[in-house]
Amino acid sequence: MADKIKVIVTGVLGKMGLETVKAVYPDEDLQLVGLVDIRGKGEKLSQLSQLKEIDLKVENDLDRVIEKTKPRVMIDFTNPQAVFNNTRTALKNKITCVVGTTGLNEVELRQLEKLAVDNKVGLAIIPNFAIGAVLMMKFAREAARYFPDVEIIELHHDQKMDAPSGTAIKTAELINESRTSRVPRNIREFEKIAGCRGGNIEQVRIHSVRLPGLVAHQEVIFGGSGQTLKIRHDSIDRAGFMPGVIMVVKKMIDHQGLVYGMENLL
Repeated sequence: MADKIKVIVTGVLGKMGLETVKAVYPDEDLQLVGLVDIRGKGEKLSQLSQLKEIDLKVENDLDRVIEKTKPRVMIDFTNPQAVFNNTRTALKNKITCVVGTTGLNEVELRQLEKLAVDNKVGLAIIPNFAIGAVLMMKFAREAARYFPDVEIIELHHDQKMDAPSGTAIKTAELINESRTSRVPRNIREFEKIAGCRGGNIEQVRIHSVRLPGLVAHQEVIFGGSGQTLKIRHDSIDRAGFMPGVIMVVKKMIDHQGLVYGMENLL
């Protein structure tokens, strides 16, 4: 029987971190060996959460956890302030990284990609692990060939730090890859309140909603002469992201360099 893949999770006390632990722990191919969170003080996860069967300690020093556990994979669900340093540290230690945290800028992404290539390990930057969300992006890219007029509304819980979401940005990029013509801007339009028309990525408007009660939702609205087309995905429980997380971990073990977007691994 092949050795299990040793995994550490960073940002483990967040909602996505806890959900990831629940998915990794029972998987027959994976071995959960380390838990990292800036709020950790060495307490067992079983004392800090409802996951009473997991007695691993939650520590706040990533370097120490790496040295102690020698993992093959790090899964990061932290925040935009921590993700770059965490990923850089792991890649320098030749650890494959699966990153669900959004907020990395283009310069950081290129630096991390170079580190992954230099150290011959995989780096997966995944804006959305929900397979339905990936299909939504694929369908939007296809529709954009026929409907160049499009806007995106993304809706998330009120604790999400960055806006717009990584999924919305990725969707806009895919749409712009696909549509052959750019819609001329309505030069007579003006905003009575600054920002009310949303953000703008190459004439794809993105509107971000943040409210308690939401998880992760996105609607892509296309308009044409006498018709509209809406493509919508709703994540109603974070458990829906986990099959994607586990799949990406297992596929990235044999990959070198950067993969941006789960659609490249399906």
